Amino acid sequence: MVLKFFRLGASSAANSTPSSTSPAGLHASWLLVMASAWMATLGNVALWQQLWRLPELANGRGLAFGAGFAVALTLLLVALLSLLAWRWTLKPVLTLFLISAAAGAYFMMAYGIVIDSTMMVNVLQTDPRETRDLLNWRLFAAIGVLGVLPAIWLWRTPVRRLSAGGHALANAVTFIASVALLSGTLMAMFQDFSSVMRNHTQVRYLINPLNSFYALGAVAAKPFQRDNTRILPIGEDARLTAPSPAGAGKPPLLVLVLGETARMGNLGINGYARPTTPGLAKENIVSLRNAWSCGTSTAASVPCMFSHLPRSEFEDRKVNYESLLDVLQRAGLAVLWINNQSGCKGVCDRTPHVTTATLQVPGLCANGECFDEIMLKDLDARIADLPAERRTKGVVVVMHQMGSHGPAYYKRTPKAFKKFLPECTSNALQECGREQVVNAYDNTILYTDHFLTSTVQWLKTAEKKSATAMIYLSDHGESLGENNLYLHGLPYRIAPDVQKNVPWITWLSPTFERYSGVTTACLKKKPDDRVSHDNYFHSVLGILGVQTSVYQKPLDIYASCRGS
Repeated sequence: MVLKFFRLGASSAANSTPSSTSPAGLHASWLLVMASAWMATLGNVALWQQLWRLPELANGRGLAFGAGFAVALTLLLVALLSLLAWRWTLKPVLTLFLISAAAGAYFMMAYGIVIDSTMMVNVLQTDPRETRDLLNWRLFAAIGVLGVLPAIWLWRTPVRRLSAGGHALANAVTFIASVALLSGTLMAMFQDFSSVMRNHTQVRYLINPLNSFYALGAVAAKPFQRDNTRILPIGEDARLTAPSPAGAGKPPLLVLVLGETARMGNLGINGYARPTTPGLAKENIVSLRNAWSCGTSTAASVPCMFSHLPRSEFEDRKVNYESLLDVLQRAGLAVLWINNQSGCKGVCDRTPHVTTATLQVPGLCANGECFDEIMLKDLDARIADLPAERRTKGVVVVMHQMGSHGPAYYKRTPKAFKKFLPECTSNALQECGREQVVNAYDNTILYTDHFLTSTVQWLKTAEKKSATAMIYLSDHGESLGENNLYLHGLPYRIAPDVQKNVPWITWLSPTFERYSGVTTACLKKKPDDRVSHDNYFHSVLGILGVQTSVYQKPLDIYASCRGS
């Protein structure tokens, strides 16, 4: 009886399992169509919302165009996926596309971002702290509903098995048919399609998940477009000469504070209605209100601002060059980079640098992250560890802030600086009202004000032995819900001004004014002069008195006030 049952079960199982050429199961082409339609529609809600907002499509014609676009996108995905629809790759590839589409849909919907090569670089360079700030239940829910659930259905669905020749024929037919239908669909709506793609370039960055794979491909292609095997030296003739004889006697001590995600318009000293900068308002500082970044993310801006190349040339460079820090060090200065962020993006690789990531200081550090004040702790000892022969010529300290890094703004400020309440205490900014988001962000500016003021006070105590100064410049700005945009990282040409207009603050001690010949009174006459990250390299060299052939005086914003 047992043997008979076993044979019956085995026979039934054998009959229910299709052979390698059995017609049982769903044809792979239909799986491609269904998965592609799912991604093209539900995975592209951000795209459809953007199209709906376009004035030329806000009517019945727009609905027809949207439907045609969805069909075209479905067919494009089918054509591309048909090239990968083989027995052992079909389901893994579709799963990858589904999860990618789900993640892309969430971030584009939640923060109003688009996905391009710059954003992909940000993703690849994200450290564990930044990753934690992005994790929340909404993200997991979106990936679960849009990615995991259809992937589970996919893996539970039997697929018709074909011979190798049958697979090749089916894939070829699917590819040719989808391309033919795609061509016909595009021709039917060509006028509207070409107009939208030409006049609204942001749309192409919303086509999900192809935007992610295209961006990843663009990043992967960079090594073939640029020689990354070597770094060319610059400023080999650099030498230090005090710009003003009256300043002889004390070496310079310049602190370069590299801000993070600070927008110019949210500083009280720049006319903001809220008192976000009470400390700086009491200091004799100069704030430039018309300063512009060379990127909309840390990965793009930091290497660019420390480069001798202007933004227009930096992105398209064919080789890599040394940075501002290399030139300062070659001139004989002692250079130190202190990092309270996710790295220096290669800028400090050849100079002394330290990180705060592993510090455990009660009141300043917790859970692998420190408040910016940690960079002032033991700073004298850190400087004393630099080579003595360099310190006698001068010291440059770069302090890379955590600043206003989002979306978890509330984590960036100690309790004593939570003045604007209620603040958003979630990293899912869409859960909070815009006022709460702005409150949390403004608290970070208030704390940055405290940090900068504390830095100035420390420099005042060091003035007995050095000519001291501070230059603060943020890497990029931030969107705080304007037009449903959050965070930063949009392509530069379409990014709003709040992601590009950054604060540039200068404080010079009387001793440094004598050393450099630059006067604060003169700089205060130029608060609205247009400047940018292009000026940073040359301005730092000029104010320190570093002479080199790569220095360009027209780009030195302090040059016109030297000797005034």
